[in-house]
Amino acid sequence: MGEMTTDSGLVYEDLVEGDGPSAAAGLTATVHYTGWLVDGSKFDSSKDRNDPFQFVLGAGQVIRGWDEGVQGMCVGGKRKLTIPPELGYGERGAGGVIPPYATLVFEVELLAIA
Repeated sequence: MGEMTTDSGLVYEDLVEGDGPSAAAGLTATVHYTGWLVDGSKFDSSKDRNDPFQFVLGAGQVIRGWDEGVQGMCVGGKRKLTIPPELGYGERGAGGVIPPYATLVFEVELLAIA
């Protein structure tokens, strides 16, 4: 499979290719995710809470790296996203756990699309 880099600078790698419906803008994605800083420190995980996360793709409800990186996934798939600061939280960081200008690494599993 290998890593792919988009024009925006997002790096993604399909760890598991799903065989269900494909995620597209305007649809609601249900995912499990874990997020790390590039130094390997975990800052959030829906899996740890056993609480899947839902959002509308392409609607700006999540960081740009997620809107771009989850599109095209198929249900059952798992994708690693390496998100540069300009597609993440940029200069402001987030919640006291993500520093300014942080590159973020997420593992996202697409559970459902509606």
